[in-house]
Amino acid sequence: MSSSLNIDSPFLVCILGPTAVGKTSVAIRLAQVLDAEVVSVDSRQVYRQISIGTAKPTREEQDTIRHHLIDCVDIEQTFSVADYQLFADQAIYNIHSSNKRVFLVGGAGLYFRALVDGLSDFPGADWQFRADLDQDARKYGKDYLHEKLRCIDPVSAERIHPNNVFRVIRALEVYKLTGRPISGFQRDWSQNCPRYSFSAFGLTMPREQLYQQIETRIDYMLEIGWVDEVKDLLEEYNSDTGKDLRAYPAMQSYGYKEIIDYLDQRLDFGQAVSQIKQQTRNYAKRQLTWFRKDARITWFDVSEFDFLDQVAEKILTQVMKRIAI
Repeated sequence: MSSSLNIDSPFLVCILGPTAVGKTSVAIRLAQVLDAEVVSVDSRQVYRQISIGTAKPTREEQDTIRHHLIDCVDIEQTFSVADYQLFADQAIYNIHSSNKRVFLVGGAGLYFRALVDGLSDFPGADWQFRADLDQDARKYGKDYLHEKLRCIDPVSAERIHPNNVFRVIRALEVYKLTGRPISGFQRDWSQNCPRYSFSAFGLTMPREQLYQQIETRIDYMLEIGWVDEVKDLLEEYNSDTGKDLRAYPAMQSYGYKEIIDYLDQRLDFGQAVSQIKQQTRNYAKRQLTWFRKDARITWFDVSEFDFLDQVAEKILTQVMKRIAI
């Protein structure tokens, strides 16, 4: 069969799922077979200066299969979901024009949805407002913020658990910036037509096994120099720019905040590590919750296979049903 592609109609193979589940390994195996390049679906790997804590593909992995949307901007720059859509569209066009197949690989559900379904005029971020609400949550408790959300958007308040402070803050932020509840944007979004033809595959495993892999990965990141990465950034940016590194959006993500608190002696090392692991477990849970709502994703439990190669083979069989090789 022909391996040629229709330049006007790129077809995307999507490998999705929570952090530490093995997406990159499976994707690289598949990409080698299908002569593909990878477009990262990750909100943090776009930043050049943060590598260890964002679990970027290794240099060897990137040399094996070309990756896009990694190391795109500096940490002092904001990078919105609209920016991601623009960059990713260009990457997809470039890959497809070179007669290669396109893989989307990652765990940022909002970025995936924005790329394949389009944006629903979601507003950007108000970082000061987020910081103020985060402080309110610490001072008055999570229920305080959730009650504020219930007053302005009872539909979202029913959907979002009070413990999910990130989503509560985002919903409050959207209302502040637009005067509209985030649930209204989500209704608009659900009516969008897909921007690309694609097959999506989700990787998962039993929760306790996933959490163990997360903790093992974090221990490894710390072992290979994550704290030094943050320390060097603090020294470089605070001295060279006169700005506080903590104020940059890229440094607001889980892991980096806790290490900064450790370096500032607000946490001891054990507390920082414990919080990083808990925040990462919470993030993985949010990722699964987001992706599970999308009925277009076919799921594979990687714990049911002896090797990731076998997962890749199963997905390849599904992909072959959709594309001509």
